[in-house]
Amino acid sequence: MGKLFDVILLLVIVLSIALVMLESIDSLNQRYYWQFYIAEWVITFFFTIEYILRIIAINKPKKYIFSFYGIVDFLSTIPTYVSIIAGGHNMLFAIRALRLLRVFRILKITRYIGESNRLLLALRNSRAKILIFLYTVIIICIIMGTLMYLVEGEAGGFDNIPLGIYWAIVTLTTVGFGDIHPITPLGRFIASIIMVTGYGIIAVPTGIVSAEYTKYFKQPTIPTNTQVCPHCNETKHLDKAEFCHNCGSKLNE
Repeated sequence: MGKLFDVILLLVIVLSIALVMLESIDSLNQRYYWQFYIAEWVITFFFTIEYILRIIAINKPKKYIFSFYGIVDFLSTIPTYVSIIAGGHNMLFAIRALRLLRVFRILKITRYIGESNRLLLALRNSRAKILIFLYTVIIICIIMGTLMYLVEGEAGGFDNIPLGIYWAIVTLTTVGFGDIHPITPLGRFIASIIMVTGYGIIAVPTGIVSAEYTKYFKQPTIPTNTQVCPHCNETKHLDKAEFCHNCGSKLNE
């Protein structure tokens, strides 16, 4: 019954997100305004009841309220109420898309849970290396942006150093908006170097994360258990755990 309720909830979440998308189309919003309005209140009422029932059903409501899913549930429930008080519409409706993350807990897909855990571990262990890399990229952009300001100057559209740094970031990431570009031969030569460097820089974070990911690829010790203790709401149990490692209560079969 709990799984059935979560599946129904997931369908309502998808319906809610679809209504928000359709409501952003002016022609549809003007034609079906009251239908959208009534549907939004029905969904909001459903989310409100679901949020209150979750608080009542668990023994430690504070842990759920201040958890990631608890905050998402709260933020995705209040937009309709806020629109009455503060005016406006669709202020926080996009947050409801985060509710789709519940699909991993609902479907109990062990393979996906395990792979996501490995990816999170790889990102966590790569954090220091990636931060150092980003720090280096920022330094390169500051140097190159300042250099282009000195080479091109206001005549080339580089009115100040921050604008030069913005151009360096856009060029290094190979985005190339084209709103500002060098006009002197030396400036174009520097731009060419930055463009070529950008291709190599983009691959560095991928290589760092991939190297860390391969360390955990063949390790079966990463837990994929998605059970939540019915007594203390504790998560991250071992795969074959029969009792909660926090309070000792028996887990659901």
